[in-house]
Amino acid sequence: MKTIIIDDERLARKELNGLLQQYSEIEVAAECGNAEEAKKAIEQMRPDLIFLDIQMPGKDGFQLLEELDYVPKVIFVTAYDEYALKAFKVNALDYLLKPVEEERLSEAIHKLLGEHEDDEAGVIVRTEHKLGQEDQIFLKDGEKCWFVSLKDVRMFESEGNYVRVYFNQFKPLILKSLNNLEERLDHTFFRTNRKFIVNLRWVQNVENWFNGGLKLTLKDGSQVEVSRRQSARFRELMSL
Repeated sequence: MKTIIIDDERLARKELNGLLQQYSEIEVAAECGNAEEAKKAIEQMRPDLIFLDIQMPGKDGFQLLEELDYVPKVIFVTAYDEYALKAFKVNALDYLLKPVEEERLSEAIHKLLGEHEDDEAGVIVRTEHKLGQEDQIFLKDGEKCWFVSLKDVRMFESEGNYVRVYFNQFKPLILKSLNNLEERLDHTFFRTNRKFIVNLRWVQNVENWFNGGLKLTLKDGSQVEVSRRQSARFRELMSL
């Protein structure tokens, strides 16, 4: 399992790297001292896992995650327990307090390997250009953060310069354009009109609507109209 350690403290990186040597499943492919180095390394190596410090000079760990299209599994490593607990939800794989204790590291690794075994395709299914159902994204809305599998996102809604992301019981706002998202998502996500992109895996029912359009009903009961122009594409895509 390819891994990158991201921490501005060289000794902390060295110590963690040493502790990880006892796990044959973990391959430390690189160490990075700041967010810029880490972003380049993640884009080039596309690791399965990163150990990520939160507070670093320049961009912090959360700012790094916001800039990534491909988000690996993340184990936070921080000296600030209260900060870490407030900053992200349990969607993150785990967090470790510095100095890292062998027992806590062991718990995190076993949790990681358990998830890995449950996924025949690996921790994250990787795509060269487009993000698909099994890819994971990082979302941040104020002080709340989530790591979300795209298969759990039922739709995206444009709200001005922001996009509202609907998954589980949450619907955070992120600073992103719907056009940008459309370019990054694969064919299992469909742009129904100017305001919405829906996850086709969540579509439960399709019915004809006004002026040659369509209306989609999602598994959660949400209804989204498909514009007349996009309805022709939808019918072709779904062979209707």
